[in-house]
Amino acid sequence: MAFTELEVREAEDAIVAAANAEDMFRLGLIYSTDMEDCGPNFVEAHKWFSLAAMMGSLPAKAYREELKFEMSATDLTLAQRAARGWMTEHRAMLAA
Repeated sequence: MAFTELEVREAEDAIVAAANAEDMFRLGLIYSTDMEDCGPNFVEAHKWFSLAAMMGSLPAKAYREELKFEMSATDLTLAQRAARGWMTEHRAMLAA
């Protein structure tokens, strides 16, 4: 199943409105499958699964672990940096 840019934007808007593990997990699923027939984006998927896992999502932890086997060490590092960057940028929202 391919997801559209609109679905991605809606999921991202939901996270900006109120960051929660469920919406982050959904973005991870979107990026790990297929986006407008361009294939998966494992870096973005890992980032969102990591953020959802940090917020307590057990399924996100499992998906993140599985995704590691599909990624290069460089991509894994990029995903971890992206997750840390997102957390830094949205620190105030997460504290609320």
